[in-house]
Amino acid sequence: METYRPSVIKSFKHNGHLHRMWLENWHVPSELLSAAHKAESMLVFINRQTPIHEADGKQWISRVPAVSFFIPGQWYNVVGLIEENGVRYYCNVASPPYFQNSILTYIDYDLDVIVTKGGPALIVDQEEYEIHKAAYHYSAEVKRKVAEGLKSLMVRIESGQAPFDDEQVNAYYEAWHKQTGEV
Repeated sequence: METYRPSVIKSFKHNGHLHRMWLENWHVPSELLSAAHKAESMLVFINRQTPIHEADGKQWISRVPAVSFFIPGQWYNVVGLIEENGVRYYCNVASPPYFQNSILTYIDYDLDVIVTKGGPALIVDQEEYEIHKAAYHYSAEVKRKVAEGLKSLMVRIESGQAPFDDEQVNAYYEAWHKQTGEV
């Protein structure tokens, strides 16, 4: 049986500058993925109280466990935050992931979607996207990919497609917790 492998997640801005790093993540072995996630070759990571480094040098520790989903070829990623009153999904419109040597990287395009239990999907940070679109001179192709990514993400959310499944998010976390004995 494969084991969970430590990994780093790095997000960048379009200009190539580092945006944020999550330093302690655990890559879920493909043999432990659900059929739906395996069918899309999803990369799934778990973290709990991971150190996070911001581009400005600030460092902090995440407060809630998270299960992150990266889908090859998709212009978004999804983070299931395991909170006291259920799973909250924080979705980043971003370039498709690149994963090599236990480091996952992507470009963050600012637009985010937040999904809470029983609530509507909220698109946030549109102003930040507009500012960076102008400052970084996004090409027509990037603007098109970002718009398509947001649309595809919203369809996935509205239809309840993977990975928007609270039970599965919790199952990944519990299986990791049980196997690793993390406190």
